[in-house]
Amino acid sequence: MSHQTPLLSLKNTFFYNFFLSKAEEEACKLNNTPHVVTRELIEIRDIYPPLKINSKNPWQIKKKITRDEIILGKLVSTFCKTFEYILRYWTLDAAKSLENGYDVPIGVWDLTGENVPKKYEGESVCLKKLYNANFSLSYIKLFNDRGLGDGDEIGLYWDPRSSSLMFKLLSHICAQ
Repeated sequence: MSHQTPLLSLKNTFFYNFFLSKAEEEACKLNNTPHVVTRELIEIRDIYPPLKINSKNPWQIKKKITRDEIILGKLVSTFCKTFEYILRYWTLDAAKSLENGYDVPIGVWDLTGENVPKKYEGESVCLKKLYNANFSLSYIKLFNDRGLGDGDEIGLYWDPRSSSLMFKLLSHICAQ
């Protein structure tokens, strides 16, 4: 027991309620309605610390930009990647706001020109949950400033020290 390492971090995760209480079971029978499995975002102690960010290649989320994302000015990220690489660093309240459908403003640093990073923030830069449980990051000004095109590859990671999303254009496909 004395050789165990302490629990080092907290992690946001979902708690699924598959089982009914006696009162819920009786209410379902009385109303003749089926039980709906519910889920709640909770915070748990994580036995593993968050992944260390590799300073030489920190881009935990790599993605090729699509034509639709360019038109809308919104980058779509999968539920799994967003949850694991971004939301695990957020407070429970901020993650719940996002899960409940609110737009959450965030700061985004463009590190493409490494000598002169540029910060995008305010209401025009926000993370939002989509109807299909994926997430979208709205930042049309960054799309326009970088001249992002169909097929360009970008990298993202959440920097817990600055509580900001880091962005970099990894490869640019020139239009024919």
